Amino acid sequence: MKTRNKTYDLVITAMFAVLIALCSWISVPSAVPFTLQTFGVFAAVGILGGKRGTAAVLIYILMGAVGIPVFAGFSGGIGILAGSTGGYVVGFLGLALVMWGAERMFGRKFWVLLVSMVLGLIVCYAFGTAWYMAVYLKETGAVSLGAVLMGCVVPFIIPDLIKIALALALSRRLYRYVQ
Repeated sequence: MKTRNKTYDLVITAMFAVLIALCSWISVPSAVPFTLQTFGVFAAVGILGGKRGTAAVLIYILMGAVGIPVFAGFSGGIGILAGSTGGYVVGFLGLALVMWGAERMFGRKFWVLLVSMVLGLIVCYAFGTAWYMAVYLKETGAVSLGAVLMGCVVPFIIPDLIKIALALALSRRLYRYVQ
């Protein structure tokens, strides 16, 4: 029975890593593409729980790092992660870790999921913005925090809040079925 549970965990985690990749391909091009990646991350951790959900996010990032085209625009490779928008992708891991930590400390109550998704998104934004500024400085020159926030964060706040609402609804309904 223990082997079956481990096998199930591996399969369901891999399926959600693929789900995140599929969500990344649904994209509206811009400086930082509008994708459903964040929805995939929220859903993976919300539905699978912290441990398996975070593992799915890590697998997704590693698949992209080795060159599998799982990132927005069917791209992949370490160059994407090292580029100006790569910090937002790496920030997904911080988002997942925040959600996992909140789950371990406070359980799986609705308000815990909601607050952890919002706080995780803030961590993702902060990491991605700092990364963007560092890469931009190295490649082009100085850029103001305000300019980066207006280009890389502000346009995504409302869409990301909608993704949180959708992921919350799915997580509440589907969590018990995958456990």
